[in-house]
Amino acid sequence: MTNKTHAKPQTPSTTTATPNFEIQRIYIKDISYEAPNTPHTFTEEWKPEVQLNLETKSTRIQDNVHEVVLSVTATVTSSKKSAFLVEVHQAGIFMISGFPSDQLHQMLGSFCPNILFPYAREVISDVVVRGGFPQLILAPVNFDALYAQHVEEQKKSPEKAEEGGDSKVH
Repeated sequence: MTNKTHAKPQTPSTTTATPNFEIQRIYIKDISYEAPNTPHTFTEEWKPEVQLNLETKSTRIQDNVHEVVLSVTATVTSSKKSAFLVEVHQAGIFMISGFPSDQLHQMLGSFCPNILFPYAREVISDVVVRGGFPQLILAPVNFDALYAQHVEEQKKSPEKAEEGGDSKVH
């Protein structure tokens, strides 16, 4: 008769946390719609020109919990007159832990806005249609490239650096 003892392989203990990302909540923080020249805008030839402004801001709520706000402003003119302006502050609460500082900033400045943008795009499209205008479908945005551009700008002028991966794009 043979006795065999099975021992678990020993693994070195590590103090580094496993990276974790969770969406806690997604919500509209603020919304604004203006159509200053209606009803005259509806009687003129529709030649829309769209200007889009994006801005992200992140705030640490508590340890590993952050609010990220993506502000999207669409200003549409037709025949050089203001047709409408719609602004949405789409927000989310995210639990992010176990990432190094540089990756955390990228998560807040790029990954989270990528999650929020489809929600903001849907809200804008819905509000514009409810305002009596043709549907406005915003093109996808490359937040990774915008974040990389923001990081490069911060390197060139560090006195303008802001906390939390905030960025603004026009």
